Amino acid sequence: MAISSEQLKAALPEQLKAPLEKLDNAPWYLKDLPTYLKAFGILTVIYIGLRLYQGEFAVSAGLDSYEPAFEQYWMRLFYIELVIIALFTAGLWGYLWVSRDRNLDSISPKEEIRRYFTLTMWISVYTFAVYWAGSYFAEQDNSWHQVAIRDTPFTANHIIEFYFNFPLYVILGGSAWVYARTRLPLYAKGISLPLTLAVFGPFMILVSVGFNEWGHTFWFREEFFAAPIHWGFVIGVWFALGVGGILLQGVTRLIELLDKLEDAP
Repeated sequence: MAISSEQLKAALPEQLKAPLEKLDNAPWYLKDLPTYLKAFGILTVIYIGLRLYQGEFAVSAGLDSYEPAFEQYWMRLFYIELVIIALFTAGLWGYLWVSRDRNLDSISPKEEIRRYFTLTMWISVYTFAVYWAGSYFAEQDNSWHQVAIRDTPFTANHIIEFYFNFPLYVILGGSAWVYARTRLPLYAKGISLPLTLAVFGPFMILVSVGFNEWGHTFWFREEFFAAPIHWGFVIGVWFALGVGGILLQGVTRLIELLDKLEDAP
């Protein structure tokens, strides 16, 4: 039996009802705020869950790739991740494309303003995913390889970091790019350099992973952060500074749209 949102709210404790009611009454320009907060919550649960999984099985089953336990706890997770990433990419990008606005020239200033706020939400979810991938999981990878023997590219940390966390933020960054191109006139008229750099730069970190693994496997065993083989990661992160250019473009356009709203009868 389906449960309506009203029934769900009625079953919640009183201290949780007030925040939900505020979200329902959010201003028109924050129409997508509930979805935005849900995305943050889902990502947080995923990352914490993966970190707890590492803490439980990384040492007990993740040190020797020839052990049956490694296949059970880590390679099985690897295959599940690939399926999830493939389905999520196809579903999300497909939805954004199919539901694109085909009449961008006729949208009202008010609707365009709302979409700029939504784009900002997309960008912040994207940067949130980059933060998790590049901090807790990426930083621990160096420590992992300084104490554990690398006998396979599919280490307990790589399976989560390189084959899930990195592709996930690439998908979210690409989604922000597709959203802007299909729903905002400014970005639909041409390729935005800041937006493209902010998405493409961190994507190149994923490309650098292949070179990194090849180098560590054949000719560079140490895991020093400043090693030349890691420079590609640093350069990719620098391109994330393009986010500032996105906000500058958005603010400039928002000023024009707000002027139009004031001049409207």
